[in-house]
Amino acid sequence: MESGGEQVGVKEQLFAEIILATTGRIDGIVHLVTDVPVDGAALEESLGRLARGFLTALMRPQVLQLRRLIIANADRFPELGAAWYEQGFERVLATLATTFQRLADQGLLRIDDPLLAADHFVGLLLWIPVNKAMFHGAPQHTQAELDHYADVGVRTFLAAHRPSVQEARH
Repeated sequence: MESGGEQVGVKEQLFAEIILATTGRIDGIVHLVTDVPVDGAALEESLGRLARGFLTALMRPQVLQLRRLIIANADRFPELGAAWYEQGFERVLATLATTFQRLADQGLLRIDDPLLAADHFVGLLLWIPVNKAMFHGAPQHTQAELDHYADVGVRTFLAAHRPSVQEARH
């Protein structure tokens, strides 16, 4: 028969395995990020599609519940929280940074630090709906609201990072 300490260790290991198994679901979001077409005329539309898909995926109730669970246990299992962040969200940010660098290399964006730009882009999208959901419990948004956050976030991002007409000509 196992002692109480061994049972807790098994439960903690099982919890960690269940949480880390969810990081594979992030592949769909990574694929979404890598598929941004490189077309200057349709850049706002392409980033808008990306933003709406990103918000829709990350604001699903099960994703929000998992996020809450990981955050609630971050002090108890800091390695687990770090691993989930690195294998999931950080991987999406790195992929988005690569996409933004590709767009900058083609003169479609003006970016000095692609990873920081990716963080800013995601922050513009997620700040309001994620905070509402984290503090209120069940998602507090409609699809129309998420689409609005996506559209405004993309316009704000492009206002900061789209080259001026003079820069685009050179």
